[in-house]
Amino acid sequence: MRIVDRMNAGKPFISLEFFPPKDKNEWPAFFKVAGRLSQLNPLFASVTYGAGGSTQGDTLEIVTRLKKEHGLETMAHLTCVGANRGALHKFLDDLAQAEVYNVLALRGDPPQDAPPEFSACRTLVHASDLASFIREVHPGMGVGVAGYPETHPEAESPEQDLAYLKMKLDQGGDFAITQLFFDNSHFFDFVARARAAGITKPIIPGIIPVVSLKVIRRIVSLCGASLPPAYLAELEEADRRGGAAAVQQAGIAYARKQAQGLLAAGVPGVHLYTLNRDEAVLELVDGLLC
Repeated sequence: MRIVDRMNAGKPFISLEFFPPKDKNEWPAFFKVAGRLSQLNPLFASVTYGAGGSTQGDTLEIVTRLKKEHGLETMAHLTCVGANRGALHKFLDDLAQAEVYNVLALRGDPPQDAPPEFSACRTLVHASDLASFIREVHPGMGVGVAGYPETHPEAESPEQDLAYLKMKLDQGGDFAITQLFFDNSHFFDFVARARAAGITKPIIPGIIPVVSLKVIRRIVSLCGASLPPAYLAELEEADRRGGAAAVQQAGIAYARKQAQGLLAAGVPGVHLYTLNRDEAVLELVDGLLC
């Protein structure tokens, strides 16, 4: 079933994003985490893969198992950078064969050591091209796209970034999931500007519970999100006071407050970047939708 059709029930939801372990020896622990989080009854669960589609096969196997073994409606990340139409078409066919009917269409990033000619398919350069391609070859497939409340790092301007988001949605996307952010006002402003630009489809905020200062500093350096100075100071103080455990507690409390504020404002749902941390997500979500 397409995810956007499940959203139409109108009931606020949570959704989850998982990061497949690179080492298959870690898969049993990963599926144990997924099994625990499936008890939250998320609307859907998305599964990432590595730069340039380097773990695409793993993503296919994982979304299939999450659906068949844990009853989760799954969404596979799919990128076009470095790919060709034939391989992408086969991946979509394989997803459909596995009864996985939702994809998050992304441009993606090439591996760090990729040569300039890495992108093999010059007709699928942007996420909008990929969304259009998916709609062409699998018209019944659900398609999500990404949005950036604080503007994509490569965009020339916020206005240009919104124009690209509208293009992705117009060319096949059903809804957008945002990059993580730590100030809800960024999201509310983003949605207001998107609506003014003619974007009418659902926009789902992406939230991450900070579980480590080192990890979150790396993540924000890559995605262009900003940590509010007061929140960063709170995390650093927690680290000095109680180390990693205190940082995680502060991060969970902050993310929970963010989610509460977003849901109170009437967002359709909240997408949680889990970092495969079941305890943190379970604590964050406890009683959230009551």
